[in-house]
Amino acid sequence: MFVVIGMFGFGFALVPLYDVFCDLTGINGKTGDQVTLSEGMKVDESRLVEVEFVASVNADMPWEFRPVQHSVKVHPGEPTRIEYVAVNRTNRAIVGQAVPSVAPGRAAEYFQKTECFCFTEQKLEAGEEKQMPVIFVVDPNLPDDVSQLALSYTFFVKPSGEPETTASLENKTNQEI
Repeated sequence: MFVVIGMFGFGFALVPLYDVFCDLTGINGKTGDQVTLSEGMKVDESRLVEVEFVASVNADMPWEFRPVQHSVKVHPGEPTRIEYVAVNRTNRAIVGQAVPSVAPGRAAEYFQKTECFCFTEQKLEAGEEKQMPVIFVVDPNLPDDVSQLALSYTFFVKPSGEPETTASLENKTNQEI
């Protein structure tokens, strides 16, 4: 009985330990779920940063999900719009939530989304295809030795009965890891 309780406690403690580990190592560059305004940001036309786009779905998510383009080169400080596409391949409506990540992790604080489908849950009807925009800015203060970033999204099925929140799945995802 004590072994079971101990295992439960250890599993519960892994969540904050994982967050500390990620902060120290720069793994799993979370971008957060807050809209950031880039007004007044000066464009650095002397520099280009390549941003690659990655899309995946959780094993329980029966959607097809992909970026429309695989990468862009941007000047830091320049707002850029790209799109992802999701297709519900089932015969029922499904609500999903995308969880973003930026790599390398130390660059996440310099990647600002001003519009993103990840801010809200997405409902796709049976067979529906949806184009979902992301508008972002790479902060001109990005360290000079970082010339490539990867913006990655993983879509998860929203469990039925879970309250409508933008951070609920990110919190659940962090607990599962």
